[in-house]
Amino acid sequence: MRELLVIGIGPGHPDQITVQAVRALNRVEVFFLIDKGDRKSGLNAVRDEILRRHVTTAHRIVEIPEPERDRSPGLTAEAYEQVIEGWHQARAERIATAIDTELGQDGVGAFLVWGDPSVYDSTLRVIDRILAIGLVDFEHAVVPGVTSVQALAAAHRIQLNRIGEPIHITPARRIKSGLPNGLDAAVVMLDSGFTAADLDPDLTVFWTAYASTPDEVSISGRLGDVADQITLRRRELREQHGWIMDSYLLRRD
Repeated sequence: MRELLVIGIGPGHPDQITVQAVRALNRVEVFFLIDKGDRKSGLNAVRDEILRRHVTTAHRIVEIPEPERDRSPGLTAEAYEQVIEGWHQARAERIATAIDTELGQDGVGAFLVWGDPSVYDSTLRVIDRILAIGLVDFEHAVVPGVTSVQALAAAHRIQLNRIGEPIHITPARRIKSGLPNGLDAAVVMLDSGFTAADLDPDLTVFWTAYASTPDEVSISGRLGDVADQITLRRRELREQHGWIMDSYLLRRD
């Protein structure tokens, strides 16, 4: 039976690939990669370097075009969920066809996931949809990786939580009105801008873009003092690279 591996490859640095991941990479015959276009060429270069450095066995790369989706910032929560549902289904159908045509009945394929498959990644949900379609059958396994959350903490040389404090990770759209009730800290991901700029200026922020890559940039301080700097730097970096991946910790002191 076919086998698919979902391999976490960390936030970008080739040295952050685990030994388990390296062993898994060298079992793979076909790497299935979602092609997100030239604007993600920096990510593609990092991915290619990871394969060049760590894979010594024969393999092929099959690129699957990314389905379009509505990225309008003003979507309601319900509309957003509907958009994501449709996007995942379209992804599943394209991937199912690629597996059926490109991977032999006893072959080993893989999806490479930035960071770790457990943190805001859709691959495992899409795999469930692929199996539900019924076009192809396979077994699958997950190889964990270093997360961008860990890389954020390392970049600032901090712990995410203080003594006895929970760790809360949230998409940016859920902090538009401030930190969730009862929490004094939150790691914020998936921000299309810098949502925190409009929050309590006395919060402390630890912000990092392109964590663990040669382009890594970090800024920290009182939110009211550094929000404009982060907003401007973020805009400059997006224009320079054509894309941006960033995250930040907000903390009430």
